[in-house]
Amino acid sequence: MARRYWLTKSEPNKYAFDRLVADGRTTWDGVRNFEARNNLRAMKKGDLVLYYHSNEGKAVVGVARVAREAYPDPTSEDDWSAVDIEPVRALARPVSLDELRSHPVLGKMMIFRRPRLSVVPVTPEEYELVLAVSKKP
Repeated sequence: MARRYWLTKSEPNKYAFDRLVADGRTTWDGVRNFEARNNLRAMKKGDLVLYYHSNEGKAVVGVARVAREAYPDPTSEDDWSAVDIEPVRALARPVSLDELRSHPVLGKMMIFRRPRLSVVPVTPEEYELVLAVSKKP
C-alpha cells in the first residue's frame, strides 16, 4: 500500500515541533472531531505528516512520521483514537498559511476546505510542493 500524507495542527505553546524533536516521539491525542478521528484511524505506520503551528506562527514547520497506528485515546473513555508520531526533520524554513493560500495548487489543500479539523489528508503533490516552497528564500 502506498504511503499517505497528512497535516496535523498544534498550537506551538501547547506542543511545538521543537518539543517533538526534543521528546523524540509523542502520542497525538485529544482529537474530538469525528472526521479528524477517522483521519487518525486511516494513518498507517510510516505515513508522513506535515506539522503545522496553528494560532501562533500559522505555518508548516516540520515533517513527522506515524510511529504507531491508531489505538484508543488514553485521555478519553469514549470512542476516540490516538496515534504516535516521531520527528523526521524541520523544514528548511516555515511555510506560512498565507504562502499556502496564495499558491495555485496549495491554496486548494484540505486545510482550507476543512479549516476546523486538526488532522487532514494531504496529496503527494501537495506534500512535495510544501517541501519545495520551504527551500525557497
